[in-house]
Amino acid sequence: MKIRPKNEVEFDEISLGEVMLRLDPGDLRIRTTRNFSVWEGGGEYNVARGLAKCFGLKTSVITGLAENEVGRLINDLILMGGVGTSHIKWFKGDSIGRTVRNGLNFTERGFGVRGALGVSDRGNTASSQLKSSDFDWDQIFGAQGARWLHTGGIFAGLSTTTPDVMESAMLSARKFGTIISYDLNFRPSLWDGLGGKATAQKVNKKLATLVDVMIGNEEDFTESLGFEVKGLDSNYSNLSTAPFKEMVEQVAAAYPNLQVIATTLRKVHSASDNDWGAIAWSREDGFFEVPTFSNLEIFDRVGGGDSFASGLIYGLLEGYDLQKSLKIGQAHGALAMTTPGDTSMASKSEVEKLASGGSARVIR
Repeated sequence: MKIRPKNEVEFDEISLGEVMLRLDPGDLRIRTTRNFSVWEGGGEYNVARGLAKCFGLKTSVITGLAENEVGRLINDLILMGGVGTSHIKWFKGDSIGRTVRNGLNFTERGFGVRGALGVSDRGNTASSQLKSSDFDWDQIFGAQGARWLHTGGIFAGLSTTTPDVMESAMLSARKFGTIISYDLNFRPSLWDGLGGKATAQKVNKKLATLVDVMIGNEEDFTESLGFEVKGLDSNYSNLSTAPFKEMVEQVAAAYPNLQVIATTLRKVHSASDNDWGAIAWSREDGFFEVPTFSNLEIFDRVGGGDSFASGLIYGLLEGYDLQKSLKIGQAHGALAMTTPGDTSMASKSEVEKLASGGSARVIR
């Protein structure tokens, strides 16, 4: 891939997607807690935050927020995450959210046999009401410039208008030589009111023709694009590379525009004990696989895939080969799941140490 040099652009990476306020009950459950910690989070945004906070790159987010105190709280959290806010569209609504509101995401972490649970409250949000005409795309990707655009299937499923926003952004990005990555991130609840899996596949198949780097997990390629992974059980918990390699070859043949395809491989022993692997393919060099982290202890699994994506993207932006980039992605995702919240609290040195085979021995 030909990536634009840093001195030609204002931003290393821009993410397009919704940013919600996550309410975390800590060690308790959503229905039993009396206190919540708050974080910001969103599938696409988490990538920009990881690239900024962990890897020191200059990033921004294209999103929408309702102009009220909750919106300002989310904006403040974004700033604390090191992500630029100049591309946020603010929506003026009424005083009680009849016309527009900010998304809330109640998430409990899970433990042992109890899986993590997310309860989204994101209907009629500002981001779901974004239109293509809300942004000057050629100003963003031309005059300002970005080396990389990241978006994905969560934003695509917010409303009937968000896929048009994504298509406009992606077409402009391609015109100016910006690399585009897309995380399929299939969420059944998002598509239920829009026609279900059939609509999800129609939307994702169209947008996939504009993508350079496709990212997903075991379930995403099947549910979002309709590619069957042979031998995969109903819980998507098989950890075997052979069927995934066959599936990736089918995806690559169907979408000749794709230059890189990457997927995490997760086997769930319990909510707090997972095997965590990853494979990637490039059109130039073929397949790469990294050794699996067996029995990885999970504190909060939400956002692990997003941190995998940001680590992979960081490596590719830095000009590393695909195998090294894959190791950084795997390590960053693993470390993100050792701390609370959707977003990574890891440092670049921690990621590099783990990616190079380091242990959890105490650092003094």
